[in-house]
Amino acid sequence: MSRAGFLPIVAVVAALACIPLITNSNVVLNFLVTALLLTLAGQGWNVLGGYGGQYSFGHAAFFGTGAYVTAILQVKYGLNAWPAFAIGIAAGAGVGAAIGALTFRSGLRGSYFALVTLAFAEVLRIIASVAPITGAGVGTLIKLDLSVRALQFPSRSAFFWFILALVAVALVITRLIEQSRFGAWLVAVRENEDAACALGVDAIRVKLGAMTISAAMAAAAGCFYAQYFLFLDAGIAYGPWISVEALLAPIIGGVGTGFGPLFGALLIKALGEAA
Repeated sequence: MSRAGFLPIVAVVAALACIPLITNSNVVLNFLVTALLLTLAGQGWNVLGGYGGQYSFGHAAFFGTGAYVTAILQVKYGLNAWPAFAIGIAAGAGVGAAIGALTFRSGLRGSYFALVTLAFAEVLRIIASVAPITGAGVGTLIKLDLSVRALQFPSRSAFFWFILALVAVALVITRLIEQSRFGAWLVAVRENEDAACALGVDAIRVKLGAMTISAAMAAAAGCFYAQYFLFLDAGIAYGPWISVEALLAPIIGGVGTGFGPLFGALLIKALGEAA
């Protein structure tokens, strides 16, 4: 495994980390924070759709699960934000594994898989809009507590560095996948699943692994969203907006590439600000 492959990640992350030292503009930092949040969700989609060829229209299911679990554990059960954040990621990964097990073992591919993921996200949105534990139509509001213990920072810079660290971890994981045997199997399944199976690749297991990793990244983006904005409702957490933007970022920036979601997210957010 080549260490040189990680140097571009180090360089890009280091360059981005210096931005708050150059400017403390809340406008600039908020733009970058939301762009990196989209990058994280897009990187999750990229693992499954870009490297695995399994196009999902329902990453909101994982994003929303991570966000709601993090928020509910704090608001309803008084759990500290840090373990709530970790549990939210695990919950999103679990939902991804469950959906993957149901769809892949049923032999769903292509547009059928995409539509089923969209359906799961919509079902979760409807449930969240009426369930008392999520606040139903009122939503869930996390209490303001500007402290590191509550994972709420008084400055945009701290939030920026935190989401940048999450993106850095996602980039490293993606690079490890690229250099691993699992990554080779994943690309083989993307290019020709039947041929890969004939060569001994367990396609279902490979796709399920990619789905779980993908869901965990999207859930991490949802957890961060909850901590950054401190409010959720069904339309935000499970709405189609995040599914659309999560797939657009890597497609625009370069699907199946490590930095594609980052470049795509920056462009999407820049176009949004320009409009």
